[in-house]
Amino acid sequence: MTTTRRTLLYAAPLAAGALLSACTGSPTEPGADTADQGADSGPDEGSDGGADGGSGDGADVDPSGIETLATGLQAPWSIAFHGGTALISERDSARVLELAADGTTREVGVIEDVTPGGEGGLMGLAVHEGHLFTCATTAGGNRIERRELSGEAGALSLGPPQVLLDAIPSASNHNGGRLAIGPDEMLYATTGDAGDPQSAQDLDSLAGKILRIAPDGSVPTDGPFSGSPVVSYGHRNPQGIAWTEDGQLVASEFGQNTWDELNLIDPGADFGWPDIEGIAEQGEQEEQDGQDGPVDPILQWPPADASPSGIAIVGGIAYVACLRGERLRVVPLDAPETQSELLVGEFGRLRDAVVAPDGSLWVLTNTTDGRGDPPPDGDRVLRLEMADG
Repeated sequence: MTTTRRTLLYAAPLAAGALLSACTGSPTEPGADTADQGADSGPDEGSDGGADGGSGDGADVDPSGIETLATGLQAPWSIAFHGGTALISERDSARVLELAADGTTREVGVIEDVTPGGEGGLMGLAVHEGHLFTCATTAGGNRIERRELSGEAGALSLGPPQVLLDAIPSASNHNGGRLAIGPDEMLYATTGDAGDPQSAQDLDSLAGKILRIAPDGSVPTDGPFSGSPVVSYGHRNPQGIAWTEDGQLVASEFGQNTWDELNLIDPGADFGWPDIEGIAEQGEQEEQDGQDGPVDPILQWPPADASPSGIAIVGGIAYVACLRGERLRVVPLDAPETQSELLVGEFGRLRDAVVAPDGSLWVLTNTTDGRGDPPPDGDRVLRLEMADG
């Protein structure tokens, strides 16, 4: 029996090159994070804007050009852009905020029926054609809704909700929660296993999956599983999704105790959870009915060094916001073994990374989620200038 495997890339922290000239050291890991540190060492999930808030032009970040755009946020989770206006979700308050040019925030609205608790609450945002998409925890499970955005910047408001998908399994942890509009103009969502590992392998369950639906909530007819929104399965707690310029979907995922993952997502693929965590050891993968077995990640990290949430992709480089790892991982997708790091231990837990309309990289901190060490002015939005070439 033969097995299709990818090259094993153990992602030990690498020496910093020119990209890391301003970043040194490793953060002190919070002792409170226990067995589920990878599945959620803090709120995770992330961005949207256009085709995902995860694509743009450019290659490298200029570490000298770090700017704080806003402070005072409480358990923020996701950034999405409506034109040039940034919208930010707060997990526990269920507020959607708009960010003004002077760094002040204004409440656009509060998402109804949200029941925050643990890692649940208002999570991912996405914007498409004048509508705001939200993923939030309710009494009946996680729910994806759409609302019309009205008004101008500084006076935005939300219309009534349209439920697109509900009863997604939820729990105090492993909720997934990331939303993004793909290059095919479909809405993608990540879901966690909600504490039921075997559900990730059950194609009749929405837990432990990456999902794809049309912006009106209908299920596309060209998916890998007839009549189902499921794109891929065998996930534990994926919280970041973004696309390369040629349309390859990339996802970050919290592991349990051993390995967090960065995966290339192909329709219909099985990523192995709960039988496999990280890159499979010899004998763990089996061919089933003539098909390849579970797909290995292109990169894996110990949860203490990662706990990856939102990701953005610029010029073939993935920027991965890490919660417990308290760093921004920089991964050239054509040579992931050459990864490097930024912001190591400088701003605490990082929840989201997104490309702004001006081509800069925005990073959302997440120290106020109950697992971090928040500064007096709460969480912040950071702006990193992209270096030419």
